[in-house]
Amino acid sequence: MKRFGLTFGARAGESTPAIALPDDLLAQSCAACERQDAAALVVDGLRHEYGGQGATLQDVSLCLHPGEIVALVGPSGCGKTTTLRLIAGLERLQEGALRIGGMMAAASGLHVPAENRNIGMMFQDYALFPHLTVAENVAFGLGRLDSNQRREQALEALADVGLAEFADRYPTTMSGGQQQRVALARALAPRPNVVLLDEPFSGLDAELRRSVRSDAIHLLKAAGAAALMVTHDPEEALFMAERIAVMRDGRIEQCDTPKALYDHPASPYVARFFSEVNEFAGTVRANLIRTPMGLVEAPGMADGAQALVMARPEHILVGEAALETGASFAGNVSFARWLGRTALIEVRLETGEAVFARISDKNWPGEGEAVEVALDPEHVHVFAGDRDAAPVIADMGKRDGANALGNLAFSG
Repeated sequence: MKRFGLTFGARAGESTPAIALPDDLLAQSCAACERQDAAALVVDGLRHEYGGQGATLQDVSLCLHPGEIVALVGPSGCGKTTTLRLIAGLERLQEGALRIGGMMAAASGLHVPAENRNIGMMFQDYALFPHLTVAENVAFGLGRLDSNQRREQALEALADVGLAEFADRYPTTMSGGQQQRVALARALAPRPNVVLLDEPFSGLDAELRRSVRSDAIHLLKAAGAAALMVTHDPEEALFMAERIAVMRDGRIEQCDTPKALYDHPASPYVARFFSEVNEFAGTVRANLIRTPMGLVEAPGMADGAQALVMARPEHILVGEAALETGASFAGNVSFARWLGRTALIEVRLETGEAVFARISDKNWPGEGEAVEVALDPEHVHVFAGDRDAAPVIADMGKRDGANALGNLAFSG
């Protein structure tokens, strides 16, 4: 399916399309995109499969704008890397269309080679050549320039990442963080329209990762290129990206800003991806669902329908805040841990159900203490279907406190 209704007249072997994309389609790719400037990358209706094993990608559509960082997230096997390889030209497109800058890069009967797509790439393992100097590595993608121009442009890129003095050293003599910056310089040196980053920070330790990610944001913004970053790490996506596309089974489940995805997930899958959640399954009666923490409104849902109520730990009110709702429930703290900026507690309700709450109050209740808890009515998510309607990425209600702590997406 072509979501944007594009038509193409390219013949096999042509390097440019016979019919260009209309300008008014360049900014249309997902509901979250409100920009009206020309997109640096338009991905339209990609479908792809390997060896008749079923579709790896199904109707993937996305856009990126100059200077924008977009993260493509999801578990292993969801289609993230395949999407990246198709955009890069490392795989030949089977269905759909790709436009990069002002050029149609791929469509039916059209395949612009990777080296002609004006794309910079940064890989998980950096892919630096050990027998070449740092400057020669950065200059590797500048083959159309003469040797002096390649050297000059490579040195400029190295200066941008703070490594100009390392130009004549070899990558094997450098730290992982320095190699990562060399790889970023190489991706930016050709001044591409689009930069593709495949799990770029996964090989760094936690402290170095935080520093390098911050530097990368500033460098990508300064370069003005659109950046598409593949990652399986929700925290990294929230930190790096202005928009996030969440993939599941070869489809984009939801694409939006980090705040919108976190506060207004379109499905249980998206809600679970970004943090642990409390989940309560129930049946709709008169537009209400009965849960161990009271009645929750389910407007528009049919009587007898199965529903899933979800609330993040920070949206479970505790103590005075719970009492103020007039709909609190008594329980006892069965598990408590201070995590730095917040505390995580497990409260066992009188019904036997366990709920997890994250609180910032330094006078957090200890284990064995009686507390009142309530749902924050402004931050409850209700979805049609039961708990088994979608794969469970994180289900706090089925774990003890110690295991839940170890699986939290964020520790602060």
